[in-house]
Amino acid sequence: MNFEAFNFHPHITAGVKALGYIAPTPIQVQAIPFILQGKDVMALAQTGTGKTAAFVLPILQRLLQGPRGRVRALIIAPTRELAEQIHEAIGGLGQQTKLRSATIYGGVNMKPQIQRLRGGAEIVVACPGRLLDHVRQGTIDLSHLEVLVLDEADRMFDMGFLPDIRKILKHVPARRQTLFFSATMPDDIRHLAHDILRDPATVQINHTIPVSAVSHALYPVEQHLKTALLMALLEHTNSESVLVFTRTKLRAKRVAQQLGKAGHGATSLQGNLSQSQRQAALEGFRNGSFKILVATDIAARGIDVSRISHVINYDMPDTTDAYTHRIGRTGRAAKTGDAFTLFTREDAPMVRSIEGILGEKLERRTLQGFDYTKASSGTEHRRHQPQRRHKQTKSKQINAQRSATSKPGTHRETISGAAKQHSPYAKRLTGSVRRSRYARCSR
Repeated sequence: MNFEAFNFHPHITAGVKALGYIAPTPIQVQAIPFILQGKDVMALAQTGTGKTAAFVLPILQRLLQGPRGRVRALIIAPTRELAEQIHEAIGGLGQQTKLRSATIYGGVNMKPQIQRLRGGAEIVVACPGRLLDHVRQGTIDLSHLEVLVLDEADRMFDMGFLPDIRKILKHVPARRQTLFFSATMPDDIRHLAHDILRDPATVQINHTIPVSAVSHALYPVEQHLKTALLMALLEHTNSESVLVFTRTKLRAKRVAQQLGKAGHGATSLQGNLSQSQRQAALEGFRNGSFKILVATDIAARGIDVSRISHVINYDMPDTTDAYTHRIGRTGRAAKTGDAFTLFTREDAPMVRSIEGILGEKLERRTLQGFDYTKASSGTEHRRHQPQRRHKQTKSKQINAQRSATSKPGTHRETISGAAKQHSPYAKRLTGSVRRSRYARCSR
């Protein structure tokens, strides 16, 4: 089967050919006909299956007819990287349609977004938090909406966006076509789908099973030797682009810095970066300036680089779904890929769970010539442990200072600047104030 079977408008067919699309993927074959018919669709498909084009192409076909200059399609995504990826797909596939698309997400100035909306965008790709800002300020009109897409709904649930989604639904017309895409179907997502979909067509592609084009391997290692083993693997592996996953943003930054010092072209993608820094890291990874990108799970959502040859789990993911999402970044576009996981004894339960969804035992490998017996210096171990004793000491010093300087009846005196700087409570409070509710959409 080829794309001509869908009878798209010539302007859309031109975009398909320009991007080099030849044969539709299984999710496209199953979902596109239902969407073209105007039916609601619930699609279960993991990352890398071609789901973006599965909903973008029918939306372009629909919007070619009818009024221009007002928002007729809304696509909601969990992260700004994914929003930009969808926006780029719309621009590529619809390059001859003259349909306009705009992105809306937090972490950047609202004024340019307002200008694009006033410029007559027909398609809006948005993150939930910033979209609600525009709704409340009256800078977006959703009253003419015809198509609503929820992309990666399970990830939006993981990030706490479900309440925002339900608020947004109150501002869109009841008579609309709704397209629901998710890699997994936890109960909360199932309930949401039941509430918003009308007699939907269900499409399911390899639900929760990692892509078959990826080979898996486990590398047992002690925690303090992970970075050394990672570097050794990179030196002994013939790779194109490599995506490395860590559990925390601080560890992503540190590992990228260590790789850089060792001579690797590496950068990190994590929540502490500004929008311009994030874009520079992603663009550098896409164009090959950086061969290695070290990222957290949330930050990596929306990365679409077809030449990722290896995914390396520096840290074991917390869930089997997270493992599926991670390795879905390689083995794309009819290519094969490799997924390496560094794991410690504490990771054994998760290994068994992953083997359960794969239906087979994962290969255990050791790297020839690597010294697995090297003792820990203690520094690496301390990096992975909470600094409770240090914080308690600081807290005691602050209390002592407060007791020494306070007078009777003045217990509420202001703590000195230095004490505030070292107070663990002050750090937590400052962090919570600085982190807006919309930061989740910018990680």
